[in-house]
Amino acid sequence: MNPLKILYIGLGFFFFGLGAVGAFLPVLPTVPFLLLASFFFAKGSKRFNKWFTSTKLYQDNLEGFLRSRSMTLKTKLYCQGIATFMMTLSLIFVPLLGVKIFLIVMMLFMFYYFARHIKTVSPEEMAVITAENNARREAHAKEKQVTLRETIDEVKELHEEILNPETCPDESK
Repeated sequence: MNPLKILYIGLGFFFFGLGAVGAFLPVLPTVPFLLLASFFFAKGSKRFNKWFTSTKLYQDNLEGFLRSRSMTLKTKLYCQGIATFMMTLSLIFVPLLGVKIFLIVMMLFMFYYFARHIKTVSPEEMAVITAENNARREAHAKEKQVTLRETIDEVKELHEEILNPETCPDESK
């Protein structure tokens, strides 16, 4: 396996772990870590990306955002608040001027991106978006069940056909 893909998968699990911890600790943000995990799993492996997107953590925290590119004001302020706090700590404790300039540019970009590219919706609108995502997920699950049932039926038919002596060619000829 390509060493870069291994690195991507490893980083995907690292950020997935941080996102999982962030789901329970109010100090750690969940969404940014899950976004990074999603990026690295997508780069690293189709199988791991498929697994990640099927986890409840992804579906509860990220799927709605990725589909609608929207957040409630509370969620936006929470994400920006935690990120700003962490970057401000770095600004205070890192003595390198280049790093400080980079962090200030990153904060400005974050504020710009959240203001211009992430739609702010009411909690009611987010509930509708979440309900639509859940309905889409349920329809997809039912579709998978139908496909699985059809496959099982086909295998049963083949099995019966193989075991039926009338359909088997006569080997004595």
